[in-house]
Amino acid sequence: QCIGATTLSEYRKHIEKDAALERRFQSVKVDDPSPEDAVLILRGIRHKYEEHHKCEYTDTAIESAVRLSHRYITSRHLPDKAIDVMDEAGARARIRSLNLPPELDKAQADIDAVVLQKEEASRQQKFEEAANLRDQEKKLRAKREKMLEEWRKKRDEKKVIVDEEAIQHIVADWTGVPLNRMESKEAQKLLDLEKDLQSSVIGQDRACEVVARALRRSRADLKDPRRPIGSFLFLGPTGVGKTLLARTLAERMFGEKEAVIQIDMSEYMEKFTVSRLIGSPPGYVGHDEGGQLTELVRRKPYSVVLFDEIEKAHPDVIQLLLQALEDGRLTDSLGRVVDFRNTIIIMTSNVGADVLQRNSSVGFDVGVDSTRDYEKLKDRIMDETKRAFKPEFLNRLTDIVIFQQLAKVHMTKIVDIEVAKVAKRLLDLGVKLVVTEPARAHLVENGWDEKYGARPLRRAVERLLEDPLAESILRNDFNKEEPVIVAVGDKGLTFTQKKSGADAGA
Repeated sequence: QCIGATTLSEYRKHIEKDAALERRFQSVKVDDPSPEDAVLILRGIRHKYEEHHKCEYTDTAIESAVRLSHRYITSRHLPDKAIDVMDEAGARARIRSLNLPPELDKAQADIDAVVLQKEEASRQQKFEEAANLRDQEKKLRAKREKMLEEWRKKRDEKKVIVDEEAIQHIVADWTGVPLNRMESKEAQKLLDLEKDLQSSVIGQDRACEVVARALRRSRADLKDPRRPIGSFLFLGPTGVGKTLLARTLAERMFGEKEAVIQIDMSEYMEKFTVSRLIGSPPGYVGHDEGGQLTELVRRKPYSVVLFDEIEKAHPDVIQLLLQALEDGRLTDSLGRVVDFRNTIIIMTSNVGADVLQRNSSVGFDVGVDSTRDYEKLKDRIMDETKRAFKPEFLNRLTDIVIFQQLAKVHMTKIVDIEVAKVAKRLLDLGVKLVVTEPARAHLVENGWDEKYGARPLRRAVERLLEDPLAESILRNDFNKEEPVIVAVGDKGLTFTQKKSGADAGA
């Protein structure tokens, strides 16, 4: 009898092309086992890994190894990936159990101290003291040996327990998914998502609510499992927080602001640039390098994919994204399937911004009619959007989120956030910053521009607050004992300290 095992690609490459060789073998295709079957397989081989690692796997650990690897490790197959997770969790637990307890470390430190004293006594020819220290060293070594023997005996008698938490740590290390994403407290985090987003993205409460609702629906496993976690089109004028919401969402969902793959669509305005997203075709320069989009998603499968100013992209880019939006996958130029099911896809656009600017007061008046007016405004913007994008693209989105024009009342909250950032950076240098309310109002007055949103305010903070502070720090005008008080004077902002008396006008 002759039995061989190979992959489909190797079979096609070496055996299938030779018809005479192929017909002498009966091909048997082995598919992935289901998660339920994988659990049974792991339970069957569990005792071998328990003997090897001298540990004990709980039933929940076995089930978690299958469930988490099936959900988060998308590039490999069951049961192989679940077995590797179980194996590494056992090895990690075993190695941690080999760490000596603090009592043994302290006993060794005592021995080392006595040895040093003995050597010093010998150098000074204090032989009687050296002999006493030698006897003391022998007693300490015997005591430590006894402690070590007892510890080893207890360690061998008591097996290390590998539980669900140990499995979670391994999967988190492999995939880069924050551990809290797998834990039950993520549910509470999702319930509070609106408040978290609204605390950072000022004046866009409705946008935050729409995004949070869609993500809760996704996390409750009510969405199509083949599609991304969420796909959104952010519409609104410049400087109202579209990109900021994407970055804040990445921080709240994936644990870091850097979990954003940002692609500027102004770089993809020509037809020939579309191939850069998935890689150059065979025969072209850069074919082996992969695509700018697909490679990043392969390396960071749990991230927010941000397509900035999508209306500038060539229409073929939209056609390319349809598969990622609908099926949660793209095939790159090397034939590898890239999984988008664990990403949040966000596209920003300024389509309909002129409608919002003409109706900038809508949605901010507290009253019965504000919601009704907002819905009318949304219908008008949707008409503009339907003219700019094809129906098959809009149909595949989870939701279209409309960002409203920022009002002056929101600028006060935004300036508080910007001032807090400056104060934190200054505190790292050892200087405390106190900005008075009149000074904050002065920043709002100089940075408020209804047409351009919050960006002029940030520039005003840099020009009026950060620049004078930087000059004063370089001149060493401030001491670190007293806070720097920022107030409003005749010529602008003033910076004073009680003791140093530093005073600079801006």
